Amino acid sequence: MLEFFNTLFETVALWFSDSALWVLFFSGFLSATLLPGGSEAGLIATLSLNQFSTALIIVIATLGNTLGGLTNYWLGLWLPNRTQSEKHGHKAMSWLSKYGYWTLLFSWLPIIGDPLCLAAGWLRMKFLPSLVLITIGKGLRYSLLAAIYFGFF
Repeated sequence: MLEFFNTLFETVALWFSDSALWVLFFSGFLSATLLPGGSEAGLIATLSLNQFSTALIIVIATLGNTLGGLTNYWLGLWLPNRTQSEKHGHKAMSWLSKYGYWTLLFSWLPIIGDPLCLAAGWLRMKFLPSLVLITIGKGLRYSLLAAIYFGFF
């Protein structure tokens, strides 16, 4: 069984290794899940290749990172419904309870961003506003990183 997964992984890795955009997409996706990781290096590496437009790179990174955040949102939906009256909870829960959907603009933050998306699902926040604000926050993050890379700041 282990040999099957190893062969499958190698096949998928070879298929996706042809494009830095796939690597960037999956780097963004995995870094936005509860798994540890960062996509900044992938963004900078892809920008430094000078093979793709900056806008395309930002869109691909944002798409992958947003889908990773939505994975956390959907995982939160699977958790039992939580009452908001509990006194003890994670900082993400208190931010979402206090500031509402606008807190999801900060879903790109290290450490707190992933739990924000998870908590949004846990609190059964509406999907569309969550999607829009998560996407905006993550898109602004990658835009800022690209601007820093090109020396605008």
